[in-house]
Amino acid sequence: MTRSALEMAAQVRSGAASAMELLADAEACIRERDLVLNSFTRLTLDRARGEAAAIDAMRAAGKPLPPLAGVPYAVKNLFDIEGEITLAGGHVNRDNPPASADAELVSRMRAAGALLVGALNMDEHAYGFTTENTYYGTTRNPHDSGRIAGGSSGGSAAAVAGGLVPLTLGSDTNGSIRVPSSLCGIFGIKPTYGRLPRTGTFPFVHSLDHLGPFAANVDDLAAAYDALQGPDARDPACAQRPAEPVSQGLTEVQGSRVAVLGGWFQRWAGDAAMEAVQTVATALGATRTLEWQGAEAARSAAFIITGAEGGALHRSRLIRRYDEYEPLSRDRLIAGSLMPAAWLAQAQRIRRRAYQEALALFADADLLIAPATPVQATMAGTPTFSIGGREVPLRASMGLLTQPVSCIGLPVCTVPLWPSAGEGGLPIGVQLIAAPWREDLCLSAARMLERQGVAFSREYGA
Repeated sequence: MTRSALEMAAQVRSGAASAMELLADAEACIRERDLVLNSFTRLTLDRARGEAAAIDAMRAAGKPLPPLAGVPYAVKNLFDIEGEITLAGGHVNRDNPPASADAELVSRMRAAGALLVGALNMDEHAYGFTTENTYYGTTRNPHDSGRIAGGSSGGSAAAVAGGLVPLTLGSDTNGSIRVPSSLCGIFGIKPTYGRLPRTGTFPFVHSLDHLGPFAANVDDLAAAYDALQGPDARDPACAQRPAEPVSQGLTEVQGSRVAVLGGWFQRWAGDAAMEAVQTVATALGATRTLEWQGAEAARSAAFIITGAEGGALHRSRLIRRYDEYEPLSRDRLIAGSLMPAAWLAQAQRIRRRAYQEALALFADADLLIAPATPVQATMAGTPTFSIGGREVPLRASMGLLTQPVSCIGLPVCTVPLWPSAGEGGLPIGVQLIAAPWREDLCLSAARMLERQGVAFSREYGA
């Protein structure tokens, strides 16, 4: 599937293709390629056929079509899909009752005309960076099936990078959109905390959870992001502010106001990551390096908050159904549930201070550049990776460079590059970080890099 989401929607509007034909193409692609990738845990093709038929009927009646009319997409399996069990990657959830309604963002995608083809694999309860799921299998990297796709939204990234569907939705608590975007070589956006409502999704860490889309190009990403925007009072963390469409108004980014993040973000970056950052800095005209002094503390705070809130959420079920949790995340959830309350209170104080320190950087820059992952995709089943002469645990450390930003909720767009350093032929991502509510700047810079040929997704199998 090489057509973009917007190309598909244009074909449906012009009559060059029907929504049902686009769905049939997507189904054939999924059935062929996902045997290797293992990105889907559930297909919802009967539902998608109903949605496609409704779009085709609208066109036949001469009615205006919504912006993503006929575009197949899929969601991480922590999004509620009416009539389906919300697994959240967990075997322990398999006997839960089916969802009685769609998640809010699924409803918004349907209103935009998109066709929901299924649910996607993830790390159990979103606690991981590899999508090596004990019960639902490992999602494979489309550029090397022996390697991880990243996580916890690995299925979401692999489905786009593998050309199965042009758009997917995922979640990001500590880097779970940005890490798999980086390792699979696609675009992803983690909006400002509170920008998109989480209503109807299985939670992980309430004070850190974000939702956002993946795409193979910036125009598709911006269009999906626009379709998802808007307030929702049912999510108390969702800022009740109107949608601020960006897909038609992205502008050029001024190089004098772009800076590279140093310190922590260079100390934990390998050769490929640093090459990618330098390439982006040159393309955007960044001449300054700024250091966010609170980055390391923010990462530590994110660890404490994640463990404490995640552990509290699962504690009662861990007591009753211990053996039904996968070992990879179970012990960390138990440890988190036992953390002293004073640790969590201190972590939240550190978080507030780190936020103020980061905001001060925007007095000197509109956009900050940082690597998204320390290294490129590692081999599946590998417990560690080497960085800075040290061997570090993979599942805890692939988010070294995303966790500080997650902790304070800034908007980030991850863009894919293909460096000569490191593992040849594999991508790695760069984070484009802006001040709160300035997703437009992140996406504008991403579009500039794409148009310059600096950042781009490679076709599956290339």
